[in-house]
Amino acid sequence: MSASPAPEPTGALDAPDAPGRGPDPRAERSRAAALAAARDLLVEQGWSAVTHVAVAARSGVGRSTLYRHWPDASGLVRDVIAQRISTARAPLTGVLREDLVHQLDGLRHLLHDPVSDRGLRAVIERAGVDPVFARLKEDLYRHGSQDFRTILEAARTRGELAPDLDVDLAVDQLAGPLMYRRLLAGRPVTEEYARRVVDDFLAAHAPRGTVHGGGRDTPADEHPLVP
Repeated sequence: MSASPAPEPTGALDAPDAPGRGPDPRAERSRAAALAAARDLLVEQGWSAVTHVAVAARSGVGRSTLYRHWPDASGLVRDVIAQRISTARAPLTGVLREDLVHQLDGLRHLLHDPVSDRGLRAVIERAGVDPVFARLKEDLYRHGSQDFRTILEAARTRGELAPDLDVDLAVDQLAGPLMYRRLLAGRPVTEEYARRVVDDFLAAHAPRGTVHGGGRDTPADEHPLVP
C-alpha cells in the first residue's frame, strides 16, 4: 500500500487572502518555513539536496503545496538567493559615489554569505548544462543588476557620467572584480577593495572635477586597483 501524502499544514501557501486584509499570515509563515528549509539544505548539503521531498520533511509544508508554488526545485534555490539579494539592497540616495559604494558593499556581503555564496556557485556550475539553471542565472543577473542600472542611468542623465556610457559594460566593470576575486580566486573582498573599484570606475568615466560625495575625482594611478 502506498504511503499517504504528507498532510498540509494549517494555513498552507495557497490559502486565499481575506478580502481587504492583505496576505494571509499563515500562508506567509508557510512560505517562510519552506524557504528557510531550502536555505539550510543548500548550505548544509548543496543544491542537489534542495528537493520537494526534503523541503517538505524539514519545513512541514506539504509536497503538493510546494509543487504548486515551485514546480521545479530550482525555483526554491532562486527564491532563496533572491531573498538574500533583496535584504542586501540599500536605499538609493541620488549621490552617485555613495550609491555605488552601497551597492558594491551589498554585493560584498552577499559573496561572503554562506547561503548566497553556495547558491550562486551552484547556479554558475549548472547553467552550462541545464537550461533551467541557465534561465535562473539570467533571472538573477537581471534582478541583481537592477539597482546598478538605475544608478548609472540617472547619473548619465544628470551629466555625472558620459552620455554615451555603456551601462552593461559599466555594470561588469563594477561588479566583475568582486565576483572574480571571490568566486574564482577564492579571496576575501574587503570594504576598502570595493571602494577602490568605485573610485577607479569614477576616475575613468566621470568628467574631470566632478564631486561625487566622497571628494573630488582622483586620477586612477593614485589608487590603482590591485589585489
